[in-house]
Parts: sequence; structure tokens; C-alpha cells
Amino acid sequence: MKRFLPTSLIARIALLVAAALFVAQAINFGLLLHERQKARFALVIAPATTRLADAAERLLILQREMPRQPGAAKNQFLSDPRTHVRLHTQNPFAGETDRRRPDVERDLRRGLEDAGLHAGSIMAALRPVKPERLLDPKLDPLRAERLRRMGAEMLVAVELPGKGWLTLATPWPRSEFDLIWQLAAQTLILYVVVLVPVLLVGGRIARPLRTLTDAARTFRPGDDTAPIRERGPSDVRALIAAYNALSRRVTSMLDEKDRMLGAIGHDLRTPLQALRVRIESVEDEDDRARMADTVDEMSRTLDDILSLARLGRPSEPNTDVDLGALVDAVVEDFRDLDHDVRFEEPERLKMRLRPTLMRRAVRNLIENAVKYGGGAEVRLIAETERVTIEVCDRGPGIPPEKLDLVFNPFTRLEQSRNRDTGGIGLGLALARAIVNDAGGTIALGNRDGGGLTATITLPR
Repeated sequence: MKRFLPTSLIARIALLVAAALFVAQAINFGLLLHERQKARFALVIAPATTRLADAAERLLILQREMPRQPGAAKNQFLSDPRTHVRLHTQNPFAGETDRRRPDVERDLRRGLEDAGLHAGSIMAALRPVKPERLLDPKLDPLRAERLRRMGAEMLVAVELPGKGWLTLATPWPRSEFDLIWQLAAQTLILYVVVLVPVLLVGGRIARPLRTLTDAARTFRPGDDTAPIRERGPSDVRALIAAYNALSRRVTSMLDEKDRMLGAIGHDLRTPLQALRVRIESVEDEDDRARMADTVDEMSRTLDDILSLARLGRPSEPNTDVDLGALVDAVVEDFRDLDHDVRFEEPERLKMRLRPTLMRRAVRNLIENAVKYGGGAEVRLIAETERVTIEVCDRGPGIPPEKLDLVFNPFTRLEQSRNRDTGGIGLGLALARAIVNDAGGTIALGNRDGGGLTATITLPR
């Protein structure tokens, strides 16, 4: 079942069907047990009660007419090949106490009282029929056949105060254990007959749903993946068709967005370049430098906004790169600008990712560390299932309640409008989007002793 959808609708349906079958079989067992008890009373207890009452009446007549007859004569008088009732001075079944059946004793007492016979102690014990007993030549063949068919024998002893004990041995139906095994076999057959088709039908529904779930989880606009094949019941096929149509609409909308962003970028860069050219005609060097910085800042801001907006549709493919060499190249760029950035290059670490985007994410973190902490310590930690990039600084840190807030676009903890001190609030947002696109996570944490640690975690 796990192959289909673990703990899903299919598994729950199978469990509900199994529970319903179990309850139905339990009710069926209760009804059959009740019917078995009624049949047992009608076939065994009622005839035994009649025989015992008849024997007691014979004994009363014998004692009234021939009070001094010995026990053998009394047994001869009571003897009837159809009843098998005998008279004893003591209970011959006293050693069978571990096999007593109190329920049968209650039924016998009730039946004898209905027949007008008030007995003393009553004992009923169930004894299995041994094979050697059936081979006894003294045993009547019809009785032997009945004992073999029934499987057990009920020994009954009824005390008649002042007269002795009437005993009776009668065949007894098989115990309820046979009924339990019979119902267990029926339940197993029902499970096979009912649950197997349920699982097959469930699998026919679950397989296309599982494919749809995987496709929705891994959906990336512009991947040019083929539409999901429509299969399964009609409702599932309609759902898959709706998903295919939705994915096409999403891709078309993103294509239109990319065309619009490209047009915006082109339309904005053209006047910015024109302004850059016109700046050269300004005679005052300080004004010319400030104006050039402003144009450059606008260009960088435009690049950041366009990069963040297009990140869902990166044009750069995933390639195999040496992550250690990639981080080292970013660190060297900052060292060339005389920034205090330390990094100990690890052994070769092959990863599959988009190198330009990942380089930009690492650069944004190091740039923040240099800007706010005056330097950075970069570490690359390789583990069995993941790789961690840590960028640490000794700056002022971030209040704990704002560690997640700073990842939102255009969020600045520094309230001035100066880019050199506060930026425009896109660096961390862009870094998080890049890392998430690579299947990793990024987090910030304050260091002991002051400063901040930015951690990128990527799956191996």
C-alpha cells in the first residue's frame, strides 16, 4: 500500500473496509453462537433433561413398589438402551471438576424444575472423545458414530436427595473453537475477495494521483516538460487535464512577464545610458562624480529588481561546479578591493547548481558582512547529506525579532536613504530566492560576542 500513497485516502478506505468486514463478522459470530446455544439446548440439554426426569420418576415408582431392591436391580429397572441413565450411590464424575460447564448445569436445573423434579447438586462436565473409545467393541456402533461426529461427550450427574446420583453420558457438539476457526477462515476469504479488488481499484486511482502530486511538487515554469498523460477514472483524468491546462497558463503568464520585464529594462537602461553620456559634459568634477554614482546606483537597483523578478525563470542551466572554487573566487574579488575577508579553501567539492546565481547570493552575504562588520569570515563545511556556507562578521548584529523580517524585499534596518549605509533592501531577499531555487535554506543568527552569521545550507 505504501507504493501507492502512504496514509492516504486509499489506505484509509482499505482500513475502513477491513474494519467493516471485521465488525460484520463479529456480529455474524454473535448470531451464530446464539443459534449454536439454542441448537445445543434443543438437541442435547432438553432430551437429557427429559431422560433424567423420566429416570427419576421410574426410581420413585421402584422405591414405592420394591423398596428393598438392591442397586443392581434398580439399575436394571432404570436401564434403557436409548437413555443410558444409571443410578449411583456416589458421584462417579467427581474427578472431572476441571471440565465443568456451569452454563449447562444452570440449563439442566431449569429444565428439571420445569419437569417438576427438585434435584440437589448437579454436575455437568465436557470430556473429549478419545479415538480408543470409539474402537471399544462394547460401544454401540450408532452411538460410536454419533460420538465421532459430535467430537465430545457431556457427563451429567444429578443428585436425588436420599436416593443417590443419576448419571448420564450424552454426545456433545464440537466446542466454539471450531466455530471461531470456521469464521476466521470465512473472514480471510472475505478479505481476499473484497480487499484485493479495493486495493486494485485504489491503485488505479493512486498511481495517476501520485504522478500528479510529483509533477505539482517539481513544477518549474519553462522546463518544457511534457504534459502528464491522462489516465485513471474519469474524475482523475479531468483533474490531470485541468492541471495540464493550468501549467500552460502559468507558463504563458510568466513568458509574458519576462517579455514585459525585458521591455522595461531596455526602456530604462536607454535613458540611463544617455544620462551617463551627458554627465561627461558637466565641468564640475564633484558634481559629475555624484551624478555618475547616482546613475550607477539606479543601474544596480534596476539589475537587482529584474534579477529578483526573473528568478522563477532563470535562464542559466544547472551545471557541475566546484563549490569551493566558486566561493574562493567571490572572496578574491573582495580581497582585490582590500577588504578583510578570510577563507580557507577546502578540498574539491563538486555540486550541481546555477553558478552565476549562487555566486551572487554568496557575494550579497559577504558584501553585507563587509559593510556592517568591516570584514568577513567565510567557511565551507561539507557533510554527508548537505553542504553549509557560513559568512560571519563582528558587526552590530540584528535584533532577534527581525532576523526573518530582513529577508523581505525593500526591508532596511537602517532608516536612512543612503545606499552605502543601508542599501535598498534587496540583497538578502535575492540571496534567499536564489538559495530556495537551489533547494536549500538560508538563515541568520547572532554570534556570541557580537556579530552575525549567515548560513546557506544546500543538499548534496
